Amino acid sequence: MTTLHLDAEALYADLLARVRPLLKPETVLVGIWSGGAWLAERLQRDLGLAGRHGVISSALHRDDFGSRGMSATTDATALPFEIEGRHILLIDDVLYTGRTVRAVINELFDFGRPASVGLAVLVDRGGRELPIEPAVSAARVVVPRHQRLALVRDEAGGFTLQLESA
Repeated sequence: MTTLHLDAEALYADLLARVRPLLKPETVLVGIWSGGAWLAERLQRDLGLAGRHGVISSALHRDDFGSRGMSATTDATALPFEIEGRHILLIDDVLYTGRTVRAVINELFDFGRPASVGLAVLVDRGGRELPIEPAVSAARVVVPRHQRLALVRDEAGGFTLQLESA
């Protein structure tokens, strides 16, 4: 048995460097609730971007709503800017099947028609079920289906990654 060790802070530094060239003057960051929102908040600050980042929830557009029910994050969407005509860079912590990203894109279009939508993730764990591919990922790892990779934020704003049983 092997143990997966990922340095979330080193991966964040790599993500920061890889996101910088993707930014256009009209680009806004939108973090996917919750780990992606934490990353977007820190990227907004570290990139010196004006204004605030957005946060978006997938709860209202999930395709597993019947089995999961309504999530407590339905009010997590906060987009403090116009979506219409903007370049949106979605930020997420861990990309897996692509279903959350699909749901988030549906939610995003409820607010307007962006000029473009890109995706940057801290970790791509494979296992895609939809044709969703990030423009940037700081790491690509294989995680068994029965495990979950989760971003954790401490009180100081630092990140760690935890591998949990699903």
